[in-house]
Amino acid sequence: MNITELARRLRASPEELREKLPLLGFSLGKKAIKIDNRQAERITLAWSEMRRKERLAKKMEEQQQLQERRQQVKDPSLFKPLPLPDVITVRDFASRMALPVPRVMQELMQNGILASLNERIDFDTASIIAEDLGFKATLEEGHIGAHEEAMVDRVRKVAEETEASRLQIRPPVIVVMGHVDHGKTKLLDAIRKTNVVDTEAGGITQHIGAYQVERKGQQLTFIDTPGHEAFTVMRSRGAKVADIAILVVAVDDGVQPQTKEAINIIQSAGLPFMVALNKIDRPEANIDRVKGELAELKLVPEDWGGKTVMAPISAKQGTGIDDLLDMLLLVYEMEKEKIVADPTRPAIGTVIESNVDPGAGAVATVLVQNGTMHIGDAIGVRDGFYGRVRAMQDWTGSTLQDAPPSTPVKIIGWKVAPAVGDIMEVATDAKQLQKIKATDISKKATEEVATIKKRPEVTEEDGKKILNLIIRADVLGSLEAILGMLDRLEHEDVGVRVVQKGLGNITDTDVASAEADHSLIMGFNVRPTPSAEELAREKNVTIVEHKIIYKLFEDILDRLQELLPSEMILTELGVVEVLANFRKIEKGWIVGGKVKTGKIVPNGQVRLKRGEEYISEGEIVSLQIGRSDAKQVTGGQEFGMTFKGKVKPEIGDIMEVYSQKRKARTLVIEGVSKR
Repeated sequence: MNITELARRLRASPEELREKLPLLGFSLGKKAIKIDNRQAERITLAWSEMRRKERLAKKMEEQQQLQERRQQVKDPSLFKPLPLPDVITVRDFASRMALPVPRVMQELMQNGILASLNERIDFDTASIIAEDLGFKATLEEGHIGAHEEAMVDRVRKVAEETEASRLQIRPPVIVVMGHVDHGKTKLLDAIRKTNVVDTEAGGITQHIGAYQVERKGQQLTFIDTPGHEAFTVMRSRGAKVADIAILVVAVDDGVQPQTKEAINIIQSAGLPFMVALNKIDRPEANIDRVKGELAELKLVPEDWGGKTVMAPISAKQGTGIDDLLDMLLLVYEMEKEKIVADPTRPAIGTVIESNVDPGAGAVATVLVQNGTMHIGDAIGVRDGFYGRVRAMQDWTGSTLQDAPPSTPVKIIGWKVAPAVGDIMEVATDAKQLQKIKATDISKKATEEVATIKKRPEVTEEDGKKILNLIIRADVLGSLEAILGMLDRLEHEDVGVRVVQKGLGNITDTDVASAEADHSLIMGFNVRPTPSAEELAREKNVTIVEHKIIYKLFEDILDRLQELLPSEMILTELGVVEVLANFRKIEKGWIVGGKVKTGKIVPNGQVRLKRGEEYISEGEIVSLQIGRSDAKQVTGGQEFGMTFKGKVKPEIGDIMEVYSQKRKARTLVIEGVSKR
């Protein structure tokens, strides 16, 4: 037989065959081309035996890795290089390390730094945290972050630079915070005598809203921040633009995780605050228990000798609302001298909400924090020209000509929808903005699809299954909240990647991209256009629509659960010494043995060991003690067995018996759970 033909049959290259045959006891000349058929048959048997042992060794190595995978320790010399700019947000920092945001925030907290998703940390801080997480940070060459950093503190700097003689007291901006379903929106509903809750799907606030009410002649601006855990980013931002905070705690539920998070945000922002003890009408209400829980967090109520103002209320029935507002006015009176602005300067403020309206184009709600905004003003964001104010509306929809400090105002006239959290400043020289608008506008035009490298719906990366999504949302606040939520979905076996993201209805372009990538389209408060819907049916593209954000979250969790591979549970049972091999049977042998350790059961898997080498594997089909069948044999007993395997067990061989079962796994992600 030709050596090349033999190599083909053995699924090896001629070079590999020539190299390994001497190790198997066959000697071929370097120039040999043919061998006789009898020798070819012997080589085939030996080669099969070698391959079988290689497969067995690999399987045993994999089993060992399975047992030890969670016990590996990182070698500091193997830290991964991590280039970083001089200033970076916590979310981007986590993304560069491919780590869950909560893990990074936890590490920051352990180092005494309380930072939200969108807060920025400097390179020195980031490098210390990175080293703790197994990375070696290096400063990116040529990166300039000073301008971006300056924009973050622009509102504060404007206030500091204003002459004291021009400052006037302005209405306070109040943020309402707390755990999901504790009644924040109901409280605002009771305050302004409207019914915003009914407009929200599922009774959960989906977007930030800003409202103004009047109490005893004093204007009060309220910011309603969603309380669901997906809105961490939005809650943090609510604290950044506020002067006073109201922490809502339901007395039938007590202090919850988001309650603690809200307290941390309020305290880190340095906000004066009061506590609204809500749902006192519930039969299970226990005010003293909740006060005790708050006291453990160092929020001691005034009637217990502390300094924290607490007001018992029932937002649903309207009980205690007047008392709460009076206490709020007292807090404002104490802070009044600090809540000032210059209404004569050009306006500056923070974007609270942003979306693209089919009729009006780009629309954004801005909280004016200093100065006064007028019709016709040139809008600047990060030194980019974003348009002119064509029209303004207050929270009731009434048209405004001017918007003084602390006024939430919906602005029409944007060229591009800004990002939620952007600092908007009226430009004194629009031409200068036009000269340097350059790439900044395109950088934040997130209503246009941001396409990443195309990937199939489920990809494999180092054995990890990644689900790729195309996400469309109605407004930037929702989109940002969804992305912040997905940042937390970190698992060793499955993950999510946002392939495309954008604002507005699902279009033909989205469907075409999904069809090309085999991707899944998820829409939040948006619908596919009729043509996109028809195209999706034609191309067999799945479009999923949601109106409640936690339902979207649970849908993604369910899909990740389906991707999660089953777990192989390996259990070592016992060790057997072979005492006799009685006879050959079909696909195996009748063997006698003695249990050295553990216990042996039928259907146990076997590793057959001869000396120091594992030579084969097999299965115990049945057990016998004397002439009787046995369900189990324990240490020290001699027994007979029906052994199924390819290699004949010899006297003195050792059988390591184990069981392996596949078990469906439950998706568990730290800090993430279904509602």
